[in-house]
Amino acid sequence: MESTPANEKIEVFAEELRDLLHPTATEDAKLVQKGLMLYRQGLVKQLQIWDTKVTSTVQDVTPCYVTLELDFLAMSKCSCPGEGFCRHQMATFFATYARVGSVADWVTEWREPIRESRAASDWGMQTARDLIKANGALEPDYGRWVHSFEVSFDTLLATKKYTSPYVVPELFGIYERRIHASAPVEQEWRLLYELIGIVVSFRKLAALSEQLGHDGDTVKRAYLHLFQNLLDDAEELAVKIGVQSLPFAFDAFIEKLKEDAFELLTCARELEYERIHLYRLLWVHFFKNKGWREQELTKITARLKALHDWESPLALMVAGVHLQFLVGDDEKALKLFGQFSAAEIVPHMVYWIDYLSGLKAWRRVGPVVEVFLQKVKRYLEELGGYHACVTFTRNALRAVAPYCAESDRVDLYERALLSMLPYSFGDYEYLLFERGQYDRWGELQAFVGLDFYDLPKDRLKIVEKERPEVLLGMLHQTAQREIDQKNRASYRLAVRHLKKLRTLYKKLKRVDDWEYFLETLLDRTKRLRAFHEECRRSKLIEG
Repeated sequence: MESTPANEKIEVFAEELRDLLHPTATEDAKLVQKGLMLYRQGLVKQLQIWDTKVTSTVQDVTPCYVTLELDFLAMSKCSCPGEGFCRHQMATFFATYARVGSVADWVTEWREPIRESRAASDWGMQTARDLIKANGALEPDYGRWVHSFEVSFDTLLATKKYTSPYVVPELFGIYERRIHASAPVEQEWRLLYELIGIVVSFRKLAALSEQLGHDGDTVKRAYLHLFQNLLDDAEELAVKIGVQSLPFAFDAFIEKLKEDAFELLTCARELEYERIHLYRLLWVHFFKNKGWREQELTKITARLKALHDWESPLALMVAGVHLQFLVGDDEKALKLFGQFSAAEIVPHMVYWIDYLSGLKAWRRVGPVVEVFLQKVKRYLEELGGYHACVTFTRNALRAVAPYCAESDRVDLYERALLSMLPYSFGDYEYLLFERGQYDRWGELQAFVGLDFYDLPKDRLKIVEKERPEVLLGMLHQTAQREIDQKNRASYRLAVRHLKKLRTLYKKLKRVDDWEYFLETLLDRTKRLRAFHEECRRSKLIEG
């Protein structure tokens, strides 16, 4: 067989597909079987093999158009509604592979993987697949579990030359399915096994991200959701295990898990918030012993002293503050806040406000909220991006609200709203309106620059009835804005606002003020003939 760039890529693609699909996974077995059936029935038509891709039409119930990307398997696509690698792509692969090798041999090799016989009795030398399979059958062993996770992770994600970030989610999904499939049968051990798996997987994925040179934006676009899913799962598992009485057999596992959790703080440079958050929730929900927490503080202090110049101390420092809160030394925790910039500490403060509020430790919450309000404005200025600021503000207000309600501190809640303007506009506007503070409500609308006719009509009616003078400033501002546009359409809108102004001045029995204002306005705009024409046409002034 002649060796060509396309043939070599097909061989590599075949190997990647073999790793992607697991013969013991029911869905994968069905996929291979269906693809094989379509291929053997001769339903793969118009097959074209290029240097970097393969295209075909598969005549299923309806024709499906397939593209296999030989360089990036995960970027392959099919016009069918299925998700992931489908039977049409599988059939196209078989039709393609038939040009370079035996389809039957590929299927046989995939179904019955060749296992290397290893003389060494050390379980650490087993293949990733064998290790994972063994976990469910053998006695629980922390070292073997972690080794199997690491070998399986490396086999699937770190030993191939995958550089595209968009390949990572698919491969990580296969890795996770292998872990879940091999968990111990006993419920208590299964939960602990999965929690350990999450900590190891998170650490490995963060380190891999750095090795591949994926920056924060790339990770955010391609696979940040993997880290967020791991965080959600970890919290759920830690809570489930944490509420039970832990058996003595767990002691050795917990000691080693604490060490692995500590590594989260230094395993990578990026994903600082996510790494700290996983560490933090483990120490809240799972590592509850006060002695453990005090020992961890000593360990953090020692590690900070040993840091190299090129290592960031931030994650360790935030972890130290977190543990001070957990051991009840709030005074020391608050003092440590001074070591951080707003950008470094404010996002974490929301978590601590939530945590202390959950304990109903209201006296402890107050000082944290006070420091938070001193720093939050600067944080929002540095955060940038309207959507990110709005999302943060929403979460921050939700965290602060229970303390303000419990301590009857409406003033403090209002300070929070003021500190986070304009991103807190919706909540602040609602608060002022509900309290009947229409003057301040009107000032707020003017502050964010809303036009009179942008405001909700139902609210305008109430304000016009209760405090019509509040609307004067908004109408003046809106009319002037339209006049400044200096075009016929905006002049017409300005006149509409001015007529409404005239009505309100009459209602307030301030006709003299209206006449003085109009006279001044017309004098100031005497060069704007089109505006004066619109005023006459609408009978705002006499012709």
